Amino acid sequence: MTKQRLEKLRQEINQHNYRYYVLDAPSVTDADYDVLMRELQAIEAAHPEWISPDSPSQRVGAAPANGFATVRHAVPMLSLANAFDEDELTAFDKRVSDTLLSAGLLRPGEQVEYNAEYKFDGLAVSLRYEDGVLVQASTRGDGATGEDISSNIRTIQSVPLRLLGKEGSWPAVLEVRGEVLMNKEDFDALNQEQLRKRDKVFVNPRNAAAGSLRQLDPRITAQRRLRFYAYGWGEISVQTPSPQQDLLSQLQHEFAEPYATQAEMLQWLRQLGLPVNRNHEVVKGVKGLLAYYQQTGEQRAHLPFDIDGVVYKVNYLDQQRVLGFVARAPRFAIAHKFPAEEAQTEVLGIDVQVGRTGAITPVARLKPVFVGGVTVTNATLHNEDEIRRKDVRVGDHVVIRRAGDVIPEIVRSIIELRPATTSAFVMPTECPVCGSAIERVEDEAIARCTGGLVCAAQRKQTVAHAVSRKALDMDGIGEKLIEQLVESERVKTLADLYTLKVEELLLLPRMGQKSAANVIKAIDDARNPELARLLYALGIRHVGETTARDLAKHFGDLDKIMSATEEELLEVSAVGPVVAASIAHFFSEPHNREAVQRLLEAGVRITLPEAPAEGSQRSQSLSGQTFVLTGTMPTWTRDEATRHILGAGGKVSGSVSSKTAYVVAGAEAGSKLRKAEELGVAVLDEDGLKALLGVQ
Repeated sequence: MTKQRLEKLRQEINQHNYRYYVLDAPSVTDADYDVLMRELQAIEAAHPEWISPDSPSQRVGAAPANGFATVRHAVPMLSLANAFDEDELTAFDKRVSDTLLSAGLLRPGEQVEYNAEYKFDGLAVSLRYEDGVLVQASTRGDGATGEDISSNIRTIQSVPLRLLGKEGSWPAVLEVRGEVLMNKEDFDALNQEQLRKRDKVFVNPRNAAAGSLRQLDPRITAQRRLRFYAYGWGEISVQTPSPQQDLLSQLQHEFAEPYATQAEMLQWLRQLGLPVNRNHEVVKGVKGLLAYYQQTGEQRAHLPFDIDGVVYKVNYLDQQRVLGFVARAPRFAIAHKFPAEEAQTEVLGIDVQVGRTGAITPVARLKPVFVGGVTVTNATLHNEDEIRRKDVRVGDHVVIRRAGDVIPEIVRSIIELRPATTSAFVMPTECPVCGSAIERVEDEAIARCTGGLVCAAQRKQTVAHAVSRKALDMDGIGEKLIEQLVESERVKTLADLYTLKVEELLLLPRMGQKSAANVIKAIDDARNPELARLLYALGIRHVGETTARDLAKHFGDLDKIMSATEEELLEVSAVGPVVAASIAHFFSEPHNREAVQRLLEAGVRITLPEAPAEGSQRSQSLSGQTFVLTGTMPTWTRDEATRHILGAGGKVSGSVSSKTAYVVAGAEAGSKLRKAEELGVAVLDEDGLKALLGVQ
């Protein structure tokens, strides 16, 4: 029975390899694949006499697809063994330490030094440079042979066609090993374009990168924003092999690694003009490895690209050579994988949630599954069209994805596992909270409850939005308190917040004297909001912070905004027909005008930010210039920086483009800073912004 299971596992894994490496159409998640492979390895470890050369455990991937020339790697592109927990990592470090101790390369009590780096979730490739010029690029394939993708690799801007340095300073042959991947934002943009053209969308950035790199037409690859990161090398030779030499002779060339450690070699590759991710560190022992793993795991969701773990390599190359290889993997390296971000489960039901603007969002109720480090029971389905596109039904087996703090979503249904008893989702016609009609406006993907503030669900979301930091900023009014106030009918409009008393709050569960007093103080502190903040707090559809600021700056008065026609609203910078229609419709509704009037009756008095004196040096110093803020500044908040920029006549945007004048970057600046560097946009820190503004 065990041998029958072994053969079945081999067949199943080979099929998955074929779909993944050749067809670019994975049929299982990484987590499920790892389970199958580990079971196979366990059986072969118990019965080594059953191991055969054609077992999936003895190879790296699958054969190259038809349509590309075959390339034989001068040095095989090997896979890595995996560690999934601390015990497996400790066992790896002990094996390495014991071997190096016995070889005299490690002193008793000394810890092994490792280079720790990201495990990219892309497509492994090899770039061959001869005398500093890129002559060939290939995929990993089965580790021994891959596909010639030279024409496609040449379209990737980050891949140098000629290495940096003087003539003769490079090795005669340098094979660079690395990963081709696609950033998350570029992946999203690609899928939006695919949807627009009614083409197939990609499952994830790795799938998109692989599909883009293996296009037979390089012009298609050139349209995709692919990136390359180098992390290793293959052949490094001082003598260029001749075409007449056989493979054995080529492998007998003198190798010339110019540095003694993995970290120094990566720095050398960077000096040659090759992109190397800078987030690698030299650490010592298991404690150092685990610290890097934890730190990277915390940063993972904020990285611009996907990683599925970290890789540890013994840092000293002479130690690597002593450790050598086992089967098709090095003994000196291991991949420490993160908890799976994709997993398979079942759809138990599909409900709908009601948002602040009445948006009806279908939510799948799932059979609990552990993914991305947490147990997931719900996943968003976005809208009715998305359910149809993915063909998700109650009773389906589905693949879900979770990355960091992102709400889990269903990636796809597994059609081949679909039971005959599944049922299709039907959008309800009445709101499940208030019973009002659900309508879907033509040309919109979202269906909405028409109940407005009559709907308790919308009321809760509206109040929560209004008290948030960027709106009225009523600190201390949290979700639980809002729920109690709305469900008790004490708060029906925003104005009702301003009539609350300490005595009333004390009657609520778990509300003490100090907490109640703090809530009332926060409300009182918000009785004189700036016009832009109040507009944003009203929750007008399509009106975000920037639009609210533009409206306040243009009209300078709430009454003027409330009575403005669509034509007058269109005169405001960045207000288009859809936004203008939404604002005009909002203030045409009697209950919305009444809600504003009740705010004024409750003692709310609108203030305008103090403007610089007319004709002052700062009044127009930044006129026509657009700024983007990213990261955390030492002394100014983003709101304070924004007020200064607007006061000097500038504009503040949420996205970087070629029209951006400056990006102001603080600590932990993210993708906006990288986009600025790519586009050549000037970057300032807080001091630079203050100097530009002429303030201390």
